[in-house]
Amino acid sequence: MPDLPTPKDAAEAALFSECWDAVLSYADLCTSGSAAANQLAREAFALGIREARAADDDPRHSAGRRSSRLPRIPLLLTAVRTTAAAWEFEGQGHKLDPDLRLWLNSEKAARYTGPPLQRPLALRGLRDMQEADAALLWLAEVEALPLHAVARRQGLDPMAAMEELNQVRGLFRDRCHRNHLDTPINSDCRGYVRLLDAVTRSPVADTPDDLSRHLATCVECAEAAACLRLHGGGLPAALAGGVIGWGGLAYLERRRRAAEVRMGAGRPTAPDADGVPLDAAARRARAVRNSLLVAAVLVSGLALAASLTPFGGKADDSALSGSPADSTPVAGPGVPALPSTLPTTSATSRGPAPASASGSGSAKPSGSATPTAKEKPDPEPQGTSSGTTGPGADESPDASACEVRYELVNQWPAGFQATVTVTSTAPVDSWSVAWAFRNGQRVDQMWDAGFSQDGSRVIATSADYNKKVPAGGSLSFGFLASWQGGNSAPYDFTLNGAPCTGA
Repeated sequence: MPDLPTPKDAAEAALFSECWDAVLSYADLCTSGSAAANQLAREAFALGIREARAADDDPRHSAGRRSSRLPRIPLLLTAVRTTAAAWEFEGQGHKLDPDLRLWLNSEKAARYTGPPLQRPLALRGLRDMQEADAALLWLAEVEALPLHAVARRQGLDPMAAMEELNQVRGLFRDRCHRNHLDTPINSDCRGYVRLLDAVTRSPVADTPDDLSRHLATCVECAEAAACLRLHGGGLPAALAGGVIGWGGLAYLERRRRAAEVRMGAGRPTAPDADGVPLDAAARRARAVRNSLLVAAVLVSGLALAASLTPFGGKADDSALSGSPADSTPVAGPGVPALPSTLPTTSATSRGPAPASASGSGSAKPSGSATPTAKEKPDPEPQGTSSGTTGPGADESPDASACEVRYELVNQWPAGFQATVTVTSTAPVDSWSVAWAFRNGQRVDQMWDAGFSQDGSRVIATSADYNKKVPAGGSLSFGFLASWQGGNSAPYDFTLNGAPCTGA
């Protein structure tokens, strides 16, 4: 196992630290265990650094000629793919992910090493850009770093970073369009080149039916559409899939999660336009939102209390005299509590009533304060005076084993990418998440979980490394699927057979 290269200086040492995290993340996707992932990452990192240094020492580069190469991070990621292919050829394929082995022995993998004009369009477009511009695009779109952090790394003015990024996006589109014109394609594809360019330039243009049908059957034109359409959020997927190849979308999802963790609490952030640190600005905005929420709750409570106050002089006199029998305090049960983000069971809503209470906790406009058995033969749990839990207490509509969040990450003609995050209220040793599609969608690929589909019903099962979930913890996985006619959100989510809420 080769050792990691020694950095030449402090700047390269910092770059190595940033790149190693990305390389190890992709190597973990490509292998079947942590030991193999570390070995693959080390070999690929050494290979990529040697290639980068050889390109820097090339006399043509020092003479002012720009060498056609990728920025440092995508260069190292392609080195992971090259090293994995070498493992497969040398008889070490048992260390790799089984799906990667199938891909390495398919025509899809051959595109990345075949004739230059037949390689993926995103890979060719990124190579044709200046390295600094390509690095800016990759860090912002694929690595999902905040723009101020990217500007600091690239030595840009933070106030002008967004304008610079938009220019780089346009430059990438121009390079991809030019490469698409140079690609040897058949006459049918050639007839759609101008129409595809026109449709992808406008954020509001509708895709004609004939072009949509063509994109559903032609891989090359579908790749071109993803690279040329800079609006709609599909550029990161186009870059990751086109440059990395197998596992590109799974890598993209991992990097987004890693970026969210890096930008969590306790990390220093750059100042905003007013000179206030971003974390302070976020706290200030959060305080304003909380104040508005509290005010809204108090106003709602007052309105509810007013609506429950009985009309007439007798009721008014009783309220003024402070009689505890018929009056309802403003801060009493009429004021709703702040909503909780976890589906836990509140003791005040399900526990026994106090012994001194002679009636229900809610006010009535008229009549008796305590409902009779005739009026309410099956009393609610909060009205019971016994400490013993009834047989139907655990079947309350509020009780649920899990909470699910379904997110449509990206969508294109005939296909889409989505993620599912499930929060469990109890610890889980192994999980199985099931749901149903409404429009006949079919799952094609899934990461961080295995899957099976029978008709509209899909079942995702845990992997070895993520099968245990603590109480209150979350599990997450993503998938690619196809659709026709409609792409409504799925429904009827369950965790190990128990229904989930929030889908």
